[in-house]
Amino acid sequence: MGNENIGKKRYMVMLVENNAGVLARISSLFCQRGFNINSLNVAETDNPHVSRITVVTHGDDDTLGQIIKQTAKLVEAETVYSVEEDTAILRELLLMKLRCEDDAQLEMILAVANNRNAKVVDVSDKTAIVEFTGTEERVDALIRRFKEHGAKIVELCRTGATAIEKGKSN
Repeated sequence: MGNENIGKKRYMVMLVENNAGVLARISSLFCQRGFNINSLNVAETDNPHVSRITVVTHGDDDTLGQIIKQTAKLVEAETVYSVEEDTAILRELLLMKLRCEDDAQLEMILAVANNRNAKVVDVSDKTAIVEFTGTEERVDALIRRFKEHGAKIVELCRTGATAIEKGKSN
């Protein structure tokens, strides 16, 4: 059993050179320490040569500190740091395809989405796709709300958290 249930939820942000193999080396560091990656979000920044990685995991301060130090030693790592929930904005993107075979189901989907500030971004003959951005808790709550209203989930994808610190200007 790994460390996924030991310690509190942790958020790490890394700015790395956008090179092949960087993500594999970073995930290897987590594996070596017995840390499960709960979510991983990677994308280019405004500089196409730099990618921003947000990792969500669980663990204690010592092990997280070791991972940060080891990751920072990678040649491609430019910046590695942890962020706390109370000092950062944390968001996930949810795309959820729901069965929608009649007007009553569509009305329910539109009502739930509207009530939760989600958007219905596509409606076809048999499905509707809902888009939502929010905290992990709000994403979970929206999924629960649709299930409580009898919605049938056809497909669901979520990005995992991305994080940016409040108030700092580097």
